[in-house]
Amino acid sequence: MIETIAKIERNRLAVMGIFLAAVLFLAVNLAINLSLRSGQVDLTERGLFTLSEGTRGVLSSLDEPITLRFFFTRSLGEAYPGHAAYANRIRELLERYVDISDGKIRLEVYNPEPFSEREDEAVTFGLQGVPYDATGDRGYFGLAGTNAVEGLKVIPFFTTEREPFLEYDLTKLIYGLATLDQPVIGTVTRLPIEGGFMMGQRPAPAWAVMNQIRELFQVRTLPAQLESVPDEVDVLLIVHPNGLTEESLYAIDQFVMRGGRVLAFIDPLAETEAPGPGRQPGPSDLGPLLQAWGVALTPDKVAGDLETARRVNVRHQGQITLVDYVAWNALDRRHMETTDAVVADVRGINLGSAGILTSAEGATTTFKPLITTSEQSQAIDVAKLRGRIDVVGLFRDFKPEAGKLTIAARVTGPVKTAFPDGPPKLGAASDAAAQKAHAERKARHIAEARRPFNAIIVADTDMLHENLWAEVRNVTGEQLLVPYAGNGDFVINALENLTGGAALLGLRSRGDSRRPFLMVEEIQLAAERQFRTKQEKLVGELNDTQAKMEQMTSRENAGGEVILSSEEKREIESFRAKIVEIRRDLRDVQHELRKDIDTLDAWLKFLNIAAIPLVLGGIAMVVVIVRRFRRTAGPQAG
Repeated sequence: MIETIAKIERNRLAVMGIFLAAVLFLAVNLAINLSLRSGQVDLTERGLFTLSEGTRGVLSSLDEPITLRFFFTRSLGEAYPGHAAYANRIRELLERYVDISDGKIRLEVYNPEPFSEREDEAVTFGLQGVPYDATGDRGYFGLAGTNAVEGLKVIPFFTTEREPFLEYDLTKLIYGLATLDQPVIGTVTRLPIEGGFMMGQRPAPAWAVMNQIRELFQVRTLPAQLESVPDEVDVLLIVHPNGLTEESLYAIDQFVMRGGRVLAFIDPLAETEAPGPGRQPGPSDLGPLLQAWGVALTPDKVAGDLETARRVNVRHQGQITLVDYVAWNALDRRHMETTDAVVADVRGINLGSAGILTSAEGATTTFKPLITTSEQSQAIDVAKLRGRIDVVGLFRDFKPEAGKLTIAARVTGPVKTAFPDGPPKLGAASDAAAQKAHAERKARHIAEARRPFNAIIVADTDMLHENLWAEVRNVTGEQLLVPYAGNGDFVINALENLTGGAALLGLRSRGDSRRPFLMVEEIQLAAERQFRTKQEKLVGELNDTQAKMEQMTSRENAGGEVILSSEEKREIESFRAKIVEIRRDLRDVQHELRKDIDTLDAWLKFLNIAAIPLVLGGIAMVVVIVRRFRRTAGPQAG
């Protein structure tokens, strides 16, 4: 009886213990949820969910209050659960923005239901509604920000394609509302980066990078042939200077002597350049300026890189095949000077037939490479990339020999004018007015820069065009730019750095969540080179054998019958057998191309599927054996 009561009491205590444990578990979770709501541990390799210092700098430096109105239709989230999860992330991120801003940001969250005043408000702000059910009711998922002086910035619709760039989009919106005086960028270019008209064609839109620049800066388009750079210009953006007059070069020189900053994109082969009236495509040319700045562009050479070559589709021997185009490169952080703020957070840059920069002999400036190729590089003659390009031949004949080649560099330090004799003369030497004007200009001539030179020189202009770094998608009727490389980030970072506004430097490329399989890429590259070499040999043998067969069977008599000896017939049969053998060897080579990758894939699947359960099972068996051993040893010890 007593044992029964004791057993009941133990069961009751066990039940109460379980109940109290459940209550304690819920209470602890509730307390943590309320007290540590914004606490996060970011274990991703690239810190994708950690706010950058740039964002914190923007939020902590706000002088005027900013109101953010977040609109999300709950019914839209019920129809599309992915949007609901994304909305929760945005709301939590905005709440962190409010905390960091110390109350300077006010957040308002609305649920704009159909035919409500909140829907009217969302429409007034310019947000875009999308239908989410059969009735055609529209849901809203966007953000409207206003400042104290009636400034307005909006994100019309948060698309999942832009989720990797969420922090950038939000901080850029706040930065635009907080910044009243934008730096001025002056552009001098021979390429249609700002769009334009061509005879008989539709107007060409501005390049995407220029649209991004205009979001953060004031842009002054300067003529290619200019007499002076306006004093209001903070940074001169020079893109493919070609055919500039001596007067234009002098204007750029004196801008630098006054302390102006330069971001220059030069190129030995600008693939985006089209012939114009009275002007043919050619290499960039800054006359004596590059030498004065301590920089040299290797003439008639482009940088080829085997390790970073991009794969392209080409027609080769009558078939469409994938091959690495060594003149187009996709560079990652291994090829960047990440200690420099301009590329510190840029994850990747795509280049197209880039040139090679070096420090000029006798330079007084410091030449610091920012972007380089890999060790598997070679200087390629520009002539090989004109006309019909043999992409397969470039890959097959590639011989790494140059080591790392510099594509972009920061140049700093003291500089002197490239025109030591003063400004170039205008007009006839006998013209009194021209002589007087020249004397006045010479009196204003600056022979040495008033402050240390600070410029970023890039030996590629094609990298600016979105075809190399972004995809334009049509989302809910709007053109959406979705970058897959950091070319635009690099340009904005460089301009912000040169203008002194580094507030957004830390968050440009934080959203690229793709992780390349470097081991797989290395295996594939090695196998590809071996495959191409052997394939070329086998295809050559196949073509020779077929040619010999055709030569032997081309002799016909008058009646159209083929005259062949027994020996020739046996030789033709051997040729046919050889053709079958060559084709079998080609299939074997293709199989070998995939063998190492398939082996690695099998091991990865084993590790992901079977290894962990086996390890846990082994641990469980060890625990069971240890416990059994202790039970067995216990009575004996007693």
